[in-house]
Amino acid sequence: MTRRGWPSYITNRSVINILRATAGWPQESMSSPRPAERDEPQGRRERRKEARPGELLDAALDLFVEKGFAATRSEEVAARAGVSKGTLFLYFPSKEELFKAVVRENLSGRFAEWQEEFVNFEGTTAEMVRYCMKIWWERIGATRASGITKLMISEARNFPELAAFYQQEVIRPGTDLLRRILQRGVDRGEFRAIDVDYAVFGVVAPMIFLIMMKHSLGACSPQDYQLDPEHYVQTQVDLLLQGLCVRPGEAGAKA
Repeated sequence: MTRRGWPSYITNRSVINILRATAGWPQESMSSPRPAERDEPQGRRERRKEARPGELLDAALDLFVEKGFAATRSEEVAARAGVSKGTLFLYFPSKEELFKAVVRENLSGRFAEWQEEFVNFEGTTAEMVRYCMKIWWERIGATRASGITKLMISEARNFPELAAFYQQEVIRPGTDLLRRILQRGVDRGEFRAIDVDYAVFGVVAPMIFLIMMKHSLGACSPQDYQLDPEHYVQTQVDLLLQGLCVRPGEAGAKA
């Protein structure tokens, strides 16, 4: 017998309540919170629940970039976020859906913001290209999110559904935005008449190289080989604009 007056092996709540009534003690509700819950303020529990999706996405991004999609296990993501695997699946029913949420949170969800900046930009198109590549590095390239691109390059062929998703959510809107920027320059007489569809690759390719240097090739570089990302971006923009901009005396050049 315990000091409460009934055997410790009795765990059925209804039986315990009967014994409580017999002993003259208050009833304990079937929905009574556990001791840990009693000690934790309601507001804190609610904030913790609301924070979980963001914590899970942060943990998933870290692991996907560190290990790749195939090697990352759902239970690892849950453990790093400090929740159970069951809690992870309450928010994201599969690892594929978790990855899609990571992409939307860090990449594709930002295109509305970038489209608005394009519409409201008042400078020259050359300035817009320079701004575009600089901001891309600051907001994406220099962050953990840039590792998603390296992941897709290395694993897209093994996960065609995710590759199609990435094409739809990231590559297509990104390409469309760059195409609009370059076409703006052509239409305003600032850029030479070029094949805009292919010129887009001239903007994308240097950025892909920088990502691969950061997340892969950089580990193979000699210790005395220094690549300053910001200086690299500036140099690539200069090279690009020298090829795009109309020169004095060429057709389309402003007087």
